[in-house]
Amino acid sequence: MAGGGSVVQRLYLSVYNWVVFYGWVQVLYCTTWTLLAKGHESVYEAVEQPLLFAQTSALLEILHAIIGFVRSPVSATLPQLSGRLFVTWGILWSFAETHSHVLVTSLVLSWSITEVIRYSFFGLKEAFGIIPYWHLWLRYSTFFVFYPIGLVSELGLVYAALPSIKASGKYCLEMPDKWNFSFSYYYFCIILSILYIPGFPYLFHYMLTQRKKALSKAKAA
Repeated sequence: MAGGGSVVQRLYLSVYNWVVFYGWVQVLYCTTWTLLAKGHESVYEAVEQPLLFAQTSALLEILHAIIGFVRSPVSATLPQLSGRLFVTWGILWSFAETHSHVLVTSLVLSWSITEVIRYSFFGLKEAFGIIPYWHLWLRYSTFFVFYPIGLVSELGLVYAALPSIKASGKYCLEMPDKWNFSFSYYYFCIILSILYIPGFPYLFHYMLTQRKKALSKAKAA
């Protein structure tokens, strides 16, 4: 994510990363505390606001990639963030029936742990240009565990929401209408879920490649 650039650009990216880092720290703290104190049924209610803030802020990362502020390719940034935003807003926020599901806990834990590591990594890199090796290793290794957990949780929550999506007709358009167009959110969610199948190996391979480059470069330094 981080790259070269002017002092102003690096300052902006540093502030951006630390602000979003704070949001994910809130998500992680609220998730852990609520899980221990009240159980998984109450987790979403506790984390909703910081989760919406932290996850939606990531939209700027697509812009950063497009204008060249960071090295991450749009082809890797766009599908990953789109999937997360879809689950955050299109499933969790939109269908309250999913809020008490146990997969909400595994989802927000996998997301928040990953992002606390990632945003602090890039915050330090932009601010100081030096990263401890242990932090580098965590940044490029924890996806082995948390990426599959997050993926299964995302798909599981979409599946859990499908009955409510179908019954409510929410976000659907039926003909006849003034646009002469019909849209089924129910089938849209199914199709999007199927796209996870080719998307997972592509993104996982991309992360493996990035890991190899980053750790090899660190050892050679």
